[in-house]
Amino acid sequence: MAKAKAALNLVLISDLYERVHYALVMASAAAATGRKVRLFLSMGALKALARGTGERPGWHDLSPSSGGLSAMDQDRAFAEAGVATFEELLQATAALGGELMACEMGMRAVGLARHELRSDIEIAEGGVVTFLAAAEGTGPILFV
Repeated sequence: MAKAKAALNLVLISDLYERVHYALVMASAAAATGRKVRLFLSMGALKALARGTGERPGWHDLSPSSGGLSAMDQDRAFAEAGVATFEELLQATAALGGELMACEMGMRAVGLARHELRSDIEIAEGGVVTFLAAAEGTGPILFV
């Protein structure tokens, strides 16, 4: 009998585009290989789950990469280089069963209300205790 794969439990607090993008790379890859995936987003990283306005999703407001490119410009450069885009990775993570959780405390801290979260993907709202209880004994908790 094959040993069950450890879950991937990621905590994201940074609003840097490249950190959130790479967390989604890890999450979608882990989900695609049959791992349970949990992403707990708080503080600046919550921009990744924000609805945004009109055609501009909230992740467009993530902070520029270390090279100074805006989130949109970095995403465009990735697409041109054949790297999965932010939306592709987020949608894949959700479609493959990855759990996305918005931190209640973080939402209050940055002034983000539930109705301001995206509605096209499933997003749970919970606190640190809820995340820790779900992650307990399933695998390591990594901060990205």
